[in-house]
Amino acid sequence: MNLKRTFGAVLTVLGIVGLIYTGVQIIQHTGAPTTLIVVGLISVIFFFTGISLVRNTKDEA
Repeated sequence: MNLKRTFGAVLTVLGIVGLIYTGVQIIQHTGAPTTLIVVGLISVIFFFTGISLVRNTKDEA
């Protein structure tokens, strides 16, 4: 079990969930704009960091 790949997958899923949450809040016009900006930014960082970890980690047995 590769810990980096697992952590990358978790970060990617958290990023996707955060982006969906931000999108829903924007569409419903609920939530403070600064909160949505911060959550969206953190979600984007999590998403791209997770994708990078999964892509750059080599499987070594």
